[in-house]
Amino acid sequence: MPETKARPTAAPSRADSSAPETVARRGRPVGDRDAKRAELLEAAITVIAQDGYAGASMRKVAKQAGCTTGAVTYYFANKEDMIGEVAQSLFDQVDLLLATNQASLDIASLLRQWLQWVNFDESTMWLSWLQLLAHARHEPVFADIIRQRYAKFRQVFTVVIEQGQAQGKIRDDIPADVLADQISTICDGWLMMMPIEPERFSAKRGQALLDALILLISPPKVAKATGKSRAKAQ
Repeated sequence: MPETKARPTAAPSRADSSAPETVARRGRPVGDRDAKRAELLEAAITVIAQDGYAGASMRKVAKQAGCTTGAVTYYFANKEDMIGEVAQSLFDQVDLLLATNQASLDIASLLRQWLQWVNFDESTMWLSWLQLLAHARHEPVFADIIRQRYAKFRQVFTVVIEQGQAQGKIRDDIPADVLADQISTICDGWLMMMPIEPERFSAKRGQALLDALILLISPPKVAKATGKSRAKAQ
């Protein structure tokens, strides 16, 4: 009998739903866009803290987030765009912290939550912030973002202090805007020195510094009474 030749198997049709799809589709990533963007910003903050501004790249951010570089470029046009969004994100967190405490007018709680937010044992946030501040000195566009958001923060912070002064919770012998600027400057100074002298800013020491700051902005009579009570306790 003549040998029967095997018929070649037909290639699977593109319309055949049973055939596996091997070509990656381009376009909008699947999933929650806001959640993915937030995830990439967190990855960028970590990369900036670890490698500095100069060493940070979109490729490293993609690796940190466990995605492709293309996914990063979908959300951010370039590195400068991404860095700007990182700065906005960090300020958004500070604004949220301020808004949460504005209703209760509890300046002590605000400062303690700031300490918890910074987290002396976890340096990612403030190390990345330090890198961004240093970079802003050489980048006018980025510096504008810092100035605008900082001005907004001080404006709201001043209102919080004014309300605290009206209720007798904060000393009123110093203008509210001066106190707001002074407190911000003190906190910024701590952030800048933490990477250089980490042993000086342990959790216990950080709490002591905040307690002292709260005492300094308390009404003079309250501060004096608190100081005497502590002296007796010792």
